Amino acid sequence: MKLNNIVEKPIITEQSMADVHQGKYTFKVNTKASKKEIAQVVQRLFNVQVTNVTTRIMPGKQRRIGRTNKFTKTSSWKKAVVSLEEGQKIDLFEKK
Repeated sequence: MKLNNIVEKPIITEQSMADVHQGKYTFKVNTKASKKEIAQVVQRLFNVQVTNVTTRIMPGKQRRIGRTNKFTKTSSWKKAVVSLEEGQKIDLFEKK
């Protein structure tokens, strides 16, 4: 799997921003990516040392189409929470 196809984007929510203070960063990743691949990519992209990676599959949700009674389902996706060594941080998640 290519380097740029594994980590798709950072997830910036209230909960993920609260975890930043504990050295945990949340990313949306490719559903086929393994924990080792995710750790290697984050280390290369941000020049940090990854200590732990936890992943979970987030199920798709039902969404209503317009004002009708028709529904569609969004795709399932994979979320990875990456823990870093103490004292290291990723600048994407810093408040400006």
